[in-house]
Amino acid sequence: MEFTRRDVVRGGLLGAAVVVGNQLLGPLAAHAVAPARVALPLARTTAQGTLTVTGPNAQGYRRLTVGPPESHVVRADLGIAAQAARGSCRVPLVAFAQLSDIHIVDHQSPARVEWVDRYDDPSDLPSPGIFSSAWRPQEAMTAHVADAMVRAINDASTGPVLGQPLQFAIETGDNSDNSQLNEIRWNIDVLDGETVVPDSGDLTRYEGVQDGDPIYYDTNYYHPDGTPAGASEDQWRAIGYPVVPGLIDAARAPFSPVGLGLPWYSAFGNHDGLVQGNFPISTMPMLQDIAVGPLKIISPPVGMSQATFANAVADGSLATLLTTSLAGPGVRAVTPDPDRRLLTRAEVVEEHFTTSGAPVGHGFTDTNRQDGTAYYFFDVGDFRMVVMDTVNPNGYADGSLDQTQFDWLKGVIDEVTDQAVLLFSHHTADTMENPLVGTGADPEPRVLGDALVSYLLTKPQVIGWFNGHTHKNQVFSHSRGDGTGGFWEVNTASHADYPQQARIIEVANNADGTLSIFATVIDHAAPPRFDDDLDNPLSLAALSRELSANDPQNDRASHLGADDARNVELLVQAPPGFATTCATDVVDVVDNDDDGDSSGSGTNSGSGSGSETVGLAAGFGSGAGEDGGFLPSAGVSSTVLGVAAAGAAAVVVGDTVRRAAKDDTVRRAAKDPS
Repeated sequence: MEFTRRDVVRGGLLGAAVVVGNQLLGPLAAHAVAPARVALPLARTTAQGTLTVTGPNAQGYRRLTVGPPESHVVRADLGIAAQAARGSCRVPLVAFAQLSDIHIVDHQSPARVEWVDRYDDPSDLPSPGIFSSAWRPQEAMTAHVADAMVRAINDASTGPVLGQPLQFAIETGDNSDNSQLNEIRWNIDVLDGETVVPDSGDLTRYEGVQDGDPIYYDTNYYHPDGTPAGASEDQWRAIGYPVVPGLIDAARAPFSPVGLGLPWYSAFGNHDGLVQGNFPISTMPMLQDIAVGPLKIISPPVGMSQATFANAVADGSLATLLTTSLAGPGVRAVTPDPDRRLLTRAEVVEEHFTTSGAPVGHGFTDTNRQDGTAYYFFDVGDFRMVVMDTVNPNGYADGSLDQTQFDWLKGVIDEVTDQAVLLFSHHTADTMENPLVGTGADPEPRVLGDALVSYLLTKPQVIGWFNGHTHKNQVFSHSRGDGTGGFWEVNTASHADYPQQARIIEVANNADGTLSIFATVIDHAAPPRFDDDLDNPLSLAALSRELSANDPQNDRASHLGADDARNVELLVQAPPGFATTCATDVVDVVDNDDDGDSSGSGTNSGSGSGSETVGLAAGFGSGAGEDGGFLPSAGVSSTVLGVAAAGAAAVVVGDTVRRAAKDDTVRRAAKDPS
C-alpha cells in the first residue's frame, strides 16, 4: 500500500489524522474557523476570550478584565478567493507558536539609559520619538512575563482552529534588552525551565532607579515601595499606579520557570546585538567598561537635554558623553558585575549551545559558530523554515541584510521544489531601511526591505514571513503585480509592552489550490488582575501587564492591532506540488485481533493499549524527525484531539503510517460521499 504526502494526509511532523472505522476524527474534522468545532483544553487564546482594559478610575488608571472572544477575520488581499467549501477537505500541515520581543531586562545595569525616557513623556512639547521605552515601569518583571507566556503555550498545546499539536516555538528577536550575558542566559533558562535569578550586582540589595533611597530618588520613575519621607510623590502615583511594598525585591528573587514543552528556535534582534538596541560595541568599546563597572546614571547630568543626547548619538560621541557624565551628580555607586558583559553576535549564538532544551543550539548551527553568523534554516515536513538575521551590526534600531546573507537566502529558497517556505526575522520589511556601512566595522553592502520583498515575490513557494520589532500586532500583504498571489507578513506584539501577547500559527491545505494561514493571538497565563501574591511568578506577570496597560507612552490601540491584524485566516495560493483537489481516499483500520477489542500495543504511536485514548496517546518520543525536524516527547491524548473512542486507530505522519493496534490490517477505503 502506498501513501504519498499529498494524497491522503499531507502533514508535518505531527500533522496526524486519526481514523476509526470509516470516520475521520481529530484535527482533520475541523472545517470552520471557529475553534468550537474541536474540543480543546486551550489556555488564553483570544479565540476563547480576550483580556481587555476596564474603564479608568478617577486618576485615569485601568485594570484588566476578560472580554469576549475574537473570531478570525478572513483576508483575501492577495487576490486568492476564499472558497465557501474550503473547510470540507482541509488538511492541517504545521502548527507552531511565535514569541517576540521578550526583552528580558537587567534593570540595574549601568549600561542602561533609563534617564532619557522622560524626553518622550507626554508634554506640551513635540515628542522626538527616539527615547520612548528607554525605561518601563514594569520592566523588573520581564522574566516572569516570559514564563507566563511559556505556561500559556504549554497549556494550549494545540492549534485553536485545526487542533494540530504544536510542533515548535520560535522567538523572533529582542529576546534580551541590552545584549548582556546575564540577560541572554535568563532568556535561555526561562525557555529551558532552569532556575533563574533575575538580579545582578549585589544580590542582597537593589541598586537601580526604582527604590526609595532619598539620595537617588527621582520622581520620573515609579517607586512601588512608596514615597520616601519628605519627598514628593513620583509622577506615576498621580496617574493611579499602586503602592506595592516589596515588589522590587520579589522581582529579584530566584524562581523556577516551567520551561517550554516544545523544541524552540531563536532569531537575532537588534537588542540582542547592539547596546540598547542601537549602539555597536565593536566601535564603542567604552560601553563595555560602563556595563561591568561601578557607576550608574540615575538622573540626567546637569545641562543635559534632548538635543544634547540626540546630537551625541548622531555624531558618534555618545560613549564619550556617558563616560564624562559618570563624574557628575545623579550617579549611583553600584556593585560591578562581570555577568553584565556585552556580548558579540558570535557569543550570543554560542550561549544557545549551553542548554537543557531542544534542539541544542536552538536552530543556530556549527557554521554559525564558526563564522559568527546568526541565520539558518530547518525543515519541518513540507515546510522550509528560514530564519534571517536582520540586525545591522553597524548600529541603529532598524535593520537590513548583508549581501552575503542575501546570496545565501536565495540559494536556500531556490533549492526548494516541493515545500512551502516560511520566513522568520526580527525586523519587518518596512523597518529594514538601515543602510549603514562601516560604522560598526562591517564593510558589507546592505540589502534593504524593498529589495528583499521584490525577490521573495518571484518565488511562489514563499507564503509567509513572521517577525516582531514594532511591538504591534499587524498583518501585511505583499502581492505580485500580475495577480497571481504573493505572500503574507505577520507582525506580532511584544512581551515587554502592552498587550504582552504572542501568536499561534497554523497552516492548512484547503485542497482547492489554496492554503490558509491561521494566526491566533494568545495572552500569557497570568490572571487578569494582580492578587497581591508577591511569591507567585504569575501574579507578578499579571501586575506587569496591568502596569504596561497604563504606561502613558504606550498607544494601546496601535499595539493591540486592528481586528484584521489579530485573529486572521490568510488565503494564499498553494505552492507548486501541493494537492489542489480533495483526496478521495482515507485510511481505515480493520480489527484483526483475536480478542476483537481493537486493543494492542502501539508501534511508535503511544504507550497504552485498550485505553480511552487513541492515536497520539503518550507521544511519539523525542528524536530527529523527517528532514531534520524534531519530534517533541510530550504526548497528546484523544481528549486533546476531540476523539472519544476506545478503538484502534491508524496515525499518518508525513509519509509514515503509524499503527495503534497490533496486527491490525490497514486498508484504503473510499471516502463516504455523504
